[in-house]
Parts: sequence; C-alpha cells; structure tokens
Amino acid sequence: MKHQKHSKLAKPALGQWARAEWAILGTTCGNIQSLAKEVCAHLSPRWKVGYVDADHKEANEGEQNLPFSLGWTDKIGFHRLDFLQTPNLWEQRALMNELDMVLANGNHFEAARQILALDRRKFDSLTRKLERLTQVDLLLTKSSDAHFVMPAEMPEFLKNHLPDWASIPVLDIDAANRIAFFLEKNIGVPAIRALVLAGGKSTRMGQDKFAIAYHEQPHWQFLKNLLSKNGLDVYISCRVEQAEYFAGEKVITDSFADLGPMGAILSAFRHDPDAAWLVLACDLPLFDEATLQFLLSNRNSSAVATAFRQPSDEAGFPEPLVALWEPKSYARLLLFLAQGVSCPRKVLINSFIHLLDAPSPESLTNANTPEERDAILGR
Repeated sequence: MKHQKHSKLAKPALGQWARAEWAILGTTCGNIQSLAKEVCAHLSPRWKVGYVDADHKEANEGEQNLPFSLGWTDKIGFHRLDFLQTPNLWEQRALMNELDMVLANGNHFEAARQILALDRRKFDSLTRKLERLTQVDLLLTKSSDAHFVMPAEMPEFLKNHLPDWASIPVLDIDAANRIAFFLEKNIGVPAIRALVLAGGKSTRMGQDKFAIAYHEQPHWQFLKNLLSKNGLDVYISCRVEQAEYFAGEKVITDSFADLGPMGAILSAFRHDPDAAWLVLACDLPLFDEATLQFLLSNRNSSAVATAFRQPSDEAGFPEPLVALWEPKSYARLLLFLAQGVSCPRKVLINSFIHLLDAPSPESLTNANTPEERDAILGR
C-alpha cells in the first residue's frame, strides 16, 4: 500500500484568484481598464467584483522605500493596503475569498478563464502568450475601431490554438452591459445541500432532541423529508458514535470535534467546499415548508450567508442554525476559529449577510427543555 503523507481533502474549485475569474487580454491596457470599470458598474449592485492590474508608473515619493511590511491607509472613501512582498497564490485567494468575480488585466496576469479581444495591435504579443489561453469564453470586437477584426480574420496561429473559435460567443467591446450580462450568467451559483444537525448532546432536554416525534416520526426524519421534498440533497450531521443510528442515510460525522454547531458546519464544508449548505437544527419543532421556501427563494448567493433574524425578544440577532451558508463562508469560519471564536452567530454578526424576517416567527421556536417540548406537544 502506497504511503500517503497528508490527509486527502476535497479541494474547492478555485482559479488563480477566485471561483469565477476572467483575464481580459488581446488589446491595450487602457481598453482593458475601461472595460473592467464599465462591466463592474453594471454588476456591482448585485455582485462583488474584484480587479487585478499592474501600474506602469514608478512609485511616487511617498511610496518609495516603505519601512512597513504592511501599510493600511484610510483614504476616507476607501481603504488601501500596501504589501511590501507580493502575496503568493494562497494569500491571493484569501484576499479575494468573498468576491463573486475577479477580472484581471491579462497583459500582466493570468486567470483560469479568458476574454480575448481581437485587436491586431496585440497579435504579435499573443504569439508569446498562447499558454495563457486555456479557456476562452468570449471574443471581443470593436466596430468603431479599425484595429479590431472579426473572428474569421484572426491569424492562423490563434485559429490553430483555438480550434473551436467559430463557436465562441462574440460581443462588441463597447457593449459593456451585454458583456456584464454574459459574465453574470457564467458566475455559477453554487448548488445547495442540506445539513440536519443531530449531533447535539441534548443535556437540558434529557433525551436526544432529534428523536422526539413532534409529527408522528423522529424529528430528524421529518426535517429530512421536508428538505428532500423541496429538491435538496440531505445529509445528517452527527457525532462519530451516533453514526450507526443513522445507518442508510448520508451522514457527515464531526471532523472538527468539540466545536458544537460550528464544527458541524465546518465538517460539511470539508466534505463539499463548493456547495452552499442549508443548515437546520433539530430543535425546531414548528419549522415548516413555507419558512423553508421563503429562505430558498430569498437567497443572496453574494452574501456570506442568508439567515433569519431571531424574534425581537431575542435581540434580533441572526439565527445561524436556520441559515444558508455560502461556500465563501468556509474560509471565514476558519478565520474566526483561528482567533478563538467557535460561535457561528458571532461569525454572522461580523460578516456581510442577507438577513430575513421569517414569514411566521413561530416557526423558529426552539424546544430545548422538557417543559418547552411538552408545551409544543400539547398543542
């Protein structure tokens, strides 16, 4: 048997910078910069867009010979970070983690996907950058500029490198709104999986909360059926010693031990880091289909999570255990954990989230004690 030195982990589908990224190349830096700004203006109300470029100008006097490894400047309208050393691949991704899309000036930087402008002035330089053209999703022409050509007029070296060139979509570089719409369709909203939390020790209840039959069946089963009915792939989260109880089900045992619900959520992302996880606790006896559908239909995939606000008598904080956690929340949860925080609610409070008011606040009622259980069963 071959020795494996490191644990084999599921790796998220990331490029150089982010999950969705495009390098724009094949024309002047000025054209690329203008296009990136215009595209971002169309996308920014809905999506978080990043841009990567190089500055041809030398550092001004105030930036030369910086004594700091990192400088943080409050520019009033925005904040700027100056790094003495170039961030590596892993640090780049961490910096871009919460962005939905990154555009890069392909004259200087690479990305997993590309937008290729057909500007004859750059054809010679493209002969030296063919290895960067790995997945060209869009070709750009410019009807008002004679330097640009149509796809059929591309030089043979490009046609040979892009054998499917005739089937690649073509847009005018001046049609920023259409280019933005094309990119928006190709961002790729993550699929949703569901996670029923059954791993709690139920100390106050005195019995396993997941096994209480509020609806003539164990509550974990009721929740699983409800989620499955709405088209979700359902997993049961539990401790390792509980796994046998859920034999035959899709089970994710805690691989982040002794962290409570936060460990369960992290374990789910460790199983599938590219999915959005709809997390649902087993102590919600009145949770219903209308509340589930409201959460799904009001999802904001650009946020770290979409969550319900707790009823007003509980200070209106976000409820982390009836929430839809996006893939970008995985790195954020780990960031808080590394700083000694194991409370998923605190993560939500300090993150960009989409906060909802439940259509029926009663559906978020918790039952954690025998008295609360009996009051609900009595109804």
